[in-house]
Amino acid sequence: MIESLLITILPVLFLSVLISSGVLFKHSNIDMDGKPPINKPLFVSSKYAIVLLWVIMIIEGWGIHLFFFDSPEVLKIIALCFWTIGFILLFTGRFGLGSSFRIGAPKEHTDLKTDGLFRLSRNPMYVGVYATLTGVVLYTLNPLLLLIVAYIIAVHHQIILAEEEHLHMVFGKEYLDYCRRVRRYL
Repeated sequence: MIESLLITILPVLFLSVLISSGVLFKHSNIDMDGKPPINKPLFVSSKYAIVLLWVIMIIEGWGIHLFFFDSPEVLKIIALCFWTIGFILLFTGRFGLGSSFRIGAPKEHTDLKTDGLFRLSRNPMYVGVYATLTGVVLYTLNPLLLLIVAYIIAVHHQIILAEEEHLHMVFGKEYLDYCRRVRRYL
């Protein structure tokens, strides 16, 4: 029961934070939905694929098996660790970005965040997403989901490269110095 609640609460709470901050941003005339930095269908499909996998994880966590695979308990525990750490990174990264958070490239000026988690990784939220997806794959042991995760990671890497190009254009030398100090992922 606790496992099911943990699996459910983390993504629901995170998506609630995203939606509520989007509403608050809108009241401040800030468009949280930035410009997709890559091909829009790829960008959007990868974002919805993440949510789909989170929903699958929630369904599996409540004992409704959508697949014929059953992960051993030790793998489920490891999966829950990845799941939880991933959401901790997502929440910490989201709050660390404050009003500079965007889904896509910002349409207006934002600040370059280099403190907090951003001292350890230039993309802690992407690392968090990857951790949650690793949790899904380990929890379900489903090869189809592994293929979807590979697609998401490939697309998100392209998003990151495009975002880095944007940040370089906007912040110039400050961003290049930051890139020399901090790795892209870990």
